[in-house]
Amino acid sequence: MKKFLTLIGAISIILTVQLCFGADGSAFQESTSGAIEGLKTFYNFTGFANFDPLNLVMIFVGLFFLFLGIKYDFEPLLLVPIGTGMIIGNIPFLEGNKIGIYEDGSVLNYLYFGVKNGIYPPLIFLGIGAMTDFSSLISNPKLMLLGAAAQIGVFGTFLGAAALGFTPQESGAIAIIGGADGPTAIFLSAMLAPHMMGAIAIAAYSYMALVPVIQPPLMRLLIPKHERTIKMKAPRAISKTEKVLFPIIGLIFTTFIAPSAIPLLGMLFFGNLLKESGVTERLADTARNSLINIVTILLGVTVGASTQAQYFLTTNSLKIFVLGAVSFVIATSGGLLFARFMNLFLKKDDKINPLIGAAGVSAVPDSARVVQNEGLKSDPNNHLLMHAMAPNVAGVIGSAVAAGILLAFLK
Repeated sequence: MKKFLTLIGAISIILTVQLCFGADGSAFQESTSGAIEGLKTFYNFTGFANFDPLNLVMIFVGLFFLFLGIKYDFEPLLLVPIGTGMIIGNIPFLEGNKIGIYEDGSVLNYLYFGVKNGIYPPLIFLGIGAMTDFSSLISNPKLMLLGAAAQIGVFGTFLGAAALGFTPQESGAIAIIGGADGPTAIFLSAMLAPHMMGAIAIAAYSYMALVPVIQPPLMRLLIPKHERTIKMKAPRAISKTEKVLFPIIGLIFTTFIAPSAIPLLGMLFFGNLLKESGVTERLADTARNSLINIVTILLGVTVGASTQAQYFLTTNSLKIFVLGAVSFVIATSGGLLFARFMNLFLKKDDKINPLIGAAGVSAVPDSARVVQNEGLKSDPNNHLLMHAMAPNVAGVIGSAVAAGILLAFLK
């Protein structure tokens, strides 16, 4: 009986296999072939199949940005999102599936819309205005000249870029890197040279982050030690009326000079008016906290992702980084030397410490902090932070005005 049941079972298995796969096993072969094809399709979608060594280069750059931001606290609010965006933008993928930042319809492309069309920079300026105290500048208006002097880096770099063969529009977009103002650089490149926006934005934010590295050697080189120890008068007290009137007057005056910069300057002074009016604290709080944080995240990640190696690693990108470095050095030197020049015409009690001229670039507030640190190294009792904030915020205004002038001439 056992043998009979075993025979019946064997026959059943054979019949089942034949029914499922055919007498000749062709269905089994087709199933195996289909599985292999499925695995091949899956592999073609992976990063390993679409790997390009250039992507690996940019991923390492992104990791370096993260290292600088996390380990050394170099502008972490910028470098951490940008570094992460670089990694995201350079993970290899199969094009045509709405994944990359340059592919229409992809999520990253929608987020990048705010960069391409200059939407994020004015929102950043709104937040900056709501965070900024212009008291030191109102107290000592002549320090605004230092913010203007630092813009020599912008116009000097414009000539250098033109000499290297860039078009006037491209030269104007590259030049604004000297202002050390990332949002302004994005705004201007969106208007004049959108195809170079990634390289220009990364260069601008890179040099903003490297302020503590680039500026101190220039300060020691250009300013003698006895001048680095000059002590300045304490800023006078500023009334609420002056604080409220400043953004209103500043808005009208600067935008009459450079109407093209209205999106930036208008939002900057509007944010400051929200802060100083005393009746819109809730709006000011949103602008300087929630709003600017959200926009900084979106801007940083998408700008980082725009460094997709196939579009980013070009000879022009290398030229832009070199020009950006030159521009930043010229801008810092211009502020320092102009501060020394101003002292030639000031009474002994009114002389300014030339170190604060370095804060004329608009890397707020990092360049002012660098001035403070260098001042303390020369004299542990010499605190320059409040004085340095005057040319620092003047530099923000100056770079926006410079962008408006370039836009008016070159658009």
